[in-house]
Amino acid sequence: MTDELIDAPTETVADDEQTTDAGVDAERMLEAILLVADEPQSVVRLATALSRPVREVRQAIANLVADYDGELDGGVRRGFELREVGGGWRFYVRSDHDALVADFVLTQNPSKLSQAALETLAVIAYKQPISRGAVASIRAVNVDSVVRTLLSRGLITEVSTDPETGAIHYGTTDLLLTQLGINSLDELPRISPLLDDGQEGFDGDIR
Repeated sequence: MTDELIDAPTETVADDEQTTDAGVDAERMLEAILLVADEPQSVVRLATALSRPVREVRQAIANLVADYDGELDGGVRRGFELREVGGGWRFYVRSDHDALVADFVLTQNPSKLSQAALETLAVIAYKQPISRGAVASIRAVNVDSVVRTLLSRGLITEVSTDPETGAIHYGTTDLLLTQLGINSLDELPRISPLLDDGQEGFDGDIR
């Protein structure tokens, strides 16, 4: 009887520690996935990726949000945040640091764009607003890393989110106009004469 009373609390503590460890593991796994995600990820999709219950993943997300906001145990507010957009979650730079990040991108990272980046930028410029998937369809290649590069350079930006699919639509920024030395996109050269049939990949209103 005495042994049972002594052993019982020990088992309870072990169970609590396992539950806590599992929660922390879920948070670290979420960070790993969200770090490379190009578009907002729904709770259901994240739960599937982690093979964890939706309720557990939702709680892990709430913990991460509070952690990054500096609300846990006197923590420090981070320079980034985990934000829900279009029914999904994704990392974003806090608006407080927009000017700093823009300055870094424009002045500290002046390397030239690759041919793939230039081609992707051209598609976005002529077809905006356009989703990453649509750009990939036109170019017939994966454009994830290229889109990240263009975003980091401040040449494109997120302009809208599809309410049904959560897909982000991209458009060009004023910085691109400055770099090209034009006042508006209307001054871009006509692209239809450069296409074999004037339409392939650019159905609709092309110039």
